Amino acid sequence: MERTSLEKLRLGIFVILGTALLVIAAYLIGNRQNMFGNTFMIHAVFKNVNGLEPGNNVRYSGIGVGTVKDIKMENDSTIDVAMIIQENMLKHIKNDAIATIGSDGLVGSMIVNIVPGSGSGAMIKSGDEIISYSRIGAEDMMSTLNVTSENAALLTADLLKVTAALTKGEGTLGRLLNDTLMAKNLEQTVLNLKLASARANNTLEEVNRFVNAANSENSVVGVLLRDSLAGLEIKQIVHNLESASDRMQKLTVNLDSVVTGISEGEGALNYLTKDTILVQRLEATMKSIEEGTARFNENMEAFKHNFLTRGYFKKMAKEEQKMAKEEEKKAKMEQKNK
Repeated sequence: MERTSLEKLRLGIFVILGTALLVIAAYLIGNRQNMFGNTFMIHAVFKNVNGLEPGNNVRYSGIGVGTVKDIKMENDSTIDVAMIIQENMLKHIKNDAIATIGSDGLVGSMIVNIVPGSGSGAMIKSGDEIISYSRIGAEDMMSTLNVTSENAALLTADLLKVTAALTKGEGTLGRLLNDTLMAKNLEQTVLNLKLASARANNTLEEVNRFVNAANSENSVVGVLLRDSLAGLEIKQIVHNLESASDRMQKLTVNLDSVVTGISEGEGALNYLTKDTILVQRLEATMKSIEEGTARFNENMEAFKHNFLTRGYFKKMAKEEQKMAKEEEKKAKMEQKNK
């Protein structure tokens, strides 16, 4: 009987401990899955969940606030993730929060991280959908690194080819590195280019000075460019000079004809006395010469009084007066020495 009572006692203790462990495990599991306490549900839509599973943790600003309840594939590019969140977080999470999928450590399970938004949104409600952001997965990163490493290998091979060609003196750069004569020629060419550039700069400076002088209001070119009245006067003077030149040419033709007639006649005096027409032509010629000379003198006088050339003639007159005074001084000095 004592042995049977001891066995019953052990069995009772075992049952009690097993029941307690079962209750504790159920509590822990239920607490982790938010089975106890008030909760609410929110949603987020992702293109790739990167291995996220129901039951994984949900964190808000690094604090565990819930778990993933369900993952549903809506179409080929849309995955709906339903999350159970503790009710006390209703006053903290706003509808502009952003959900991202990350890993719990380097090799841990996947989790959903919720980060606050700009803070201007309204408070979240049960059943709302928040913004999601898909990060680059490890596989995508490895694929990108693989492509990068392949490109780096190709680039290294090309660099080796270029280095070998430079070492052998192939191509323009290789010849520059190995051919000292060509390098000297190139250096001389650069020096010549520098000299040409310096000369070009000097020429440009001279052109600038000429243009500045032309733009000056006191210069003849500047006056011609700005004063239309002066331009008209110059045109009139040129026109008068052309008219005088034409008349002088006609006069020369007339004189040639007279000289020819005299040379072919029996005598100049006899011819002049007998040929009255020649006398008339000579009178007309002399008259034309006098008129042409008078107009030419008028044009020259007008040209002297023009404001463009007036300074030049005044300068010439002053120089003539100066030379006359110097000659008078020399004459007086010579008389004193005598």
